Amino acid sequence: MSLAGPLMPELAGRVADAFEGEVRAQEERWLSPLAVRSYETRGRLRSEDDCRLRTPFQRDRDRILHSKPFRRLKGKTQVFIDPAGDHYRTRMTHTLETTGIARGVARALRLNEDLVEATGLGHDMGHTPFGHAGEEALDAALQERFGQSFRHNEQSLRIAESLNLTEEVRDGILTHTGSQEPATHEGKIVRIVDRVAYINHDIDDAVRFGILDPAELPQEEVALLGDRGSRRIDTLVHDLVESSQRAGDIVQSEEIGGAMLALRAFMFERVYLGPHTRQEQERARATVRRIFEHLAERGDEPEQIVEFIAGMTDRFALSYVAELS
Repeated sequence: MSLAGPLMPELAGRVADAFEGEVRAQEERWLSPLAVRSYETRGRLRSEDDCRLRTPFQRDRDRILHSKPFRRLKGKTQVFIDPAGDHYRTRMTHTLETTGIARGVARALRLNEDLVEATGLGHDMGHTPFGHAGEEALDAALQERFGQSFRHNEQSLRIAESLNLTEEVRDGILTHTGSQEPATHEGKIVRIVDRVAYINHDIDDAVRFGILDPAELPQEEVALLGDRGSRRIDTLVHDLVESSQRAGDIVQSEEIGGAMLALRAFMFERVYLGPHTRQEQERARATVRRIFEHLAERGDEPEQIVEFIAGMTDRFALSYVAELS
């Protein structure tokens, strides 16, 4: 009989027994004093046993990856509704791009990469179909009918709570947008990188869609940040890392941060709220409102309506409306 069989459980036990201690020691050697330590999390809403071969933040990451809300992100678009073409960004590709960039920033600053990764992967789980047009439509309908509001980060938090994620990940998910600042440096990275990612990949998609010529981009900002998306991201990341290291906080320089905000304002004027996407946005708003009215008229509670609509993919929402019609 092979010795491999009886020895395996013993070896696995040895690894598991040593895992937490080795992670703690490695983090003390490597992580910045500003980083969150993996085993010093402020905990979960509901108590549970720890996994002996994953840190709490690694466990959060895996729960997000295996969840249905995360899988549905592949069917939710950013700007263009169910576009014809294989290379347009979806909410999932945006999430993966944001997470990848953010993890690189965290490594350069010696912050907790696993916390950044879990926050990045989970930050948009509660987003509606049809991007921000869908979010605005659901919010407006809720305000009119029930006097309530909808924000995708708050819905993402509800999902994070249902998954019983750690407090640090829940905080980073909630505060990746809005007026409240993240409690951790890792959360602050995701908040800034989220904008870095979507501004640059939305430029790429708008050019591919034929509604934006690269020559139309504000030239002063392009000269400062770069003439291609990859170069702009590289400039923004280097600035974020160097500025944060000097400040002892997660910040951009005034010059580079200002250029990014100017590029963001340009995108809102020309693409997000521009004439070429107005028809798409009206279609999105009409779809969300029709579904909302149907659910409200049949007596669904506001929480049920929000859960159902926010969980929809673009294609499911369009087919649902077609059946109502």
